[in-house]
Formats: sequence, C-alpha cells, structure tokens
Amino acid sequence: MKKLLVMLAMLVSSFSVIGADMSNSADNFFKSEKVTMQKVTFQNQYKMKVTGNLFVPKNVEKNTKSPAIVVGHPMGAVKEQSSNLYAQKLAEQGFVTLSIDLSFWGESEGQPRNAVAPDIYAEDFSAAVDFLGTRAFVDRNRIGILGICGSGSFVISAAKIDPRMKAIATVSMYDMGAASRNALNKSQTLEQRKKLIAEAAEQRYVEFTGGKTKYTSGTVHELKADTHPIQREFFDFYRTPRGEFTPKGSSPQLTTHPTLSSNTKFMNFYPFSDIETISPRPMLFITGDQAHSKEFSEEAYKLAGQPKELVIIPSAGHVDLYDRVNLIPFDKLTTFFHNNLK
Repeated sequence: MKKLLVMLAMLVSSFSVIGADMSNSADNFFKSEKVTMQKVTFQNQYKMKVTGNLFVPKNVEKNTKSPAIVVGHPMGAVKEQSSNLYAQKLAEQGFVTLSIDLSFWGESEGQPRNAVAPDIYAEDFSAAVDFLGTRAFVDRNRIGILGICGSGSFVISAAKIDPRMKAIATVSMYDMGAASRNALNKSQTLEQRKKLIAEAAEQRYVEFTGGKTKYTSGTVHELKADTHPIQREFFDFYRTPRGEFTPKGSSPQLTTHPTLSSNTKFMNFYPFSDIETISPRPMLFITGDQAHSKEFSEEAYKLAGQPKELVIIPSAGHVDLYDRVNLIPFDKLTTFFHNNLK
C-alpha cells in the first residue's frame, strides 16, 4: 500500500511538471553562484518589520561603496517569485540588490495577512532605501528601484515623494488602482465597481464581529474548459512547479488572494497622478507586446516626464517577463541602472 501511494505521488508530481510551461528558459528559482545572499529585516516608518533577501556580488571590491537596487515582487506574490531572480541577475552585474516582501505578504509583518494597503506598500520601498542607504558598502546617492507587476505602480507611488530613488524601472507593470476601478481595457462599468465596493463594505461587518476573513480575486486553483486565457497564464506560474511557492505559515489556498474587505482600497490608488514630477530622474518601462497589462506601461510612459523610455519585448506576455530569462531584457536593465546610478 505504501509503495502504491508513493507511485501515485510521483505520478501526480510528473503531471504537475508536465503542466508547467518551462519554455524560453523559465528559471524563477534561479540560484547564482556569483553572489552571496543574506536574509535581512528592517522596520518601515510604521514600525512594521519588512523582510528581504540581500544579494551582494562576490567580486565586489572591499572598502568601496556600490550602487544598489530594490526589487519588488508581483502583487499577491512574494520575493521568491520573480523578484529574487531579477535581484540576483542584477547583482551579478555589480549591484547590491535587495528583494523584499511587501507588508502583509510573505515573511514581512502585517495583520491581517494579504491585506491591501498601497500607501504602506510604497512605504516599504522607502524603508528599503533607508536600510540600503545606511549600509557601509552602499552608496546612498546611487540607489535605484525596480517594480514587477503591481510593484511597478507601488515604486512609482514611492518615487514621487522619495527623491533618494535615483532611477525607476518597471516590468510588466499593473496600475493596481486603474485595474481595480476599471478592469483591463476599461471593461468594468461604474455599476459593477459599486457592487464590488458594497460587497467589501458588508464584509467589514462580518470581520468586525469576529467572522471569517474572506478573500477575493487572485489566481484560480483549477483549470476548466471556460477558464479565461489570462487566468491560465497566471495559473501556469503560480499553480505549477514553475513558480509555485508558499511562505512558511501560509497556505497555497491564500497565495495571490487579497482580503475582500481591503481590496477596494486600490480604488483610491492613483499612482500615475503627478508622475511627471519624478523628472528629471529617469524612468524605464518594460512590457511585452502580447502582455494584457501593456496598457498600463503605455499610459505611464505617456504621462511621465523626461527622461523616459518604453521598451516593448516581442513575443512576450505579461507573466513571461516574470521568469523567462530568454525574454527578459537583463542587458537593458543593466545598462539603464549603470548609466543612471553613476
């Protein structure tokens, strides 16, 4: 019987691996032999502990101050999903890098878990600059910031009021405010928006009186015949060995799912308002030509001041740029940060 169970487990595992699309050298769990990694913690301005992975090039010259980059993970993800990959690849190019878990997610503090708090998310990036800028081996005048997916909008929000962020890049950016208010391609009506707001408001009564927390949106846990292509795209990353990762103390059922009662806080989030005031600090927007999120990078580029650049990657979708190293333009990111963190 025990042998049969082991065989069944192996069979299920093989199906999971087969189900993961590992094309274009998908390598989310990349481990570099050229850098050292140290888990670090620091407090944001609200005295909440933020946890991150600090990557330092092994060949860094002693007694020198290096440029540094903070890397933020996709909304609903954790630092082990996409941001560690980017942080290590950039550390290999000579940067000190720090991938962080946003508050309420991963190993960072914040209750309830998976709460939406865009102002605190933005604060976490400023707190990461506080941390890096007080390290003896980091040049505090050469700190850049990189946001993937939802973190793209959070780093813009942070950079507008934190001039210590000298160069700002986003990859597969989601404007979490516009996406919540209007959905993709402005497909959500005002009536639908109000319905979501009303449902979240009623849920507050449930939780205030000790009821069960309810979660919303995020990635589906099962593919069906009518599953939307965008959900299939996320499923292939978050629900297969390609990118699946559950932080200690969490549950796979909660991965990517924010709390329903807090999710409407994104309705009041306008990261592109006053984006032009970031100028003359440079901004780089990277998106795929097949990405369902491309509209957000294009809108941010249109509104941003100079200098700015929009890079559109051929044959790349939104999630492709999370981990497909043959599609991710690491050379472009390296050049951008080298040129602007001199």
